[in-house]
Amino acid sequence: MRIFGIAAFVAFMIDQISKYVVIHMMELARIRSIDVLPPVLNFRYGENRGINFGLGGDMSQWVLVLLALVICTAVTVWLWRSPQGWWAALSGGLLVGGALANVADRLIYGYVLDFLNNSCCGISNPFVYNLADVFIFAGAIGLILFTGDSKPAAKRRGKKGQ
Repeated sequence: MRIFGIAAFVAFMIDQISKYVVIHMMELARIRSIDVLPPVLNFRYGENRGINFGLGGDMSQWVLVLLALVICTAVTVWLWRSPQGWWAALSGGLLVGGALANVADRLIYGYVLDFLNNSCCGISNPFVYNLADVFIFAGAIGLILFTGDSKPAAKRRGKKGQ
């Protein structure tokens, strides 16, 4: 659980610091657009009142906060009760840290601050996201890939052969 806690804390802080620097210090909220490495990486100001990519935009912020807290609690309890490997703990921490960072945005601003935009190869991407979204996605994929039977493979093979 130590790796889980550290990963959650680091993901939360990286997201919140990146938002503060880009949105407030670089004044993206005022100027709305900064081309960093066009078209591959751009900063575009966005206020996400829904889930990912603005889906469920008419849902109450309190429903989304509650949903995120329930998911964070479920992942934390599950990893605590059923210890997994290092990668699963890291993945769970990234997911929880990212989700809590977006919860913090909803509580502070009433929406999630987004600022990252990527386009490529003549395709213009209209969506914006933030680092918390990256952590949530990476954490969810990691939990899928790195969780399961925590028994060593040798013990499983030995039981099948008996």
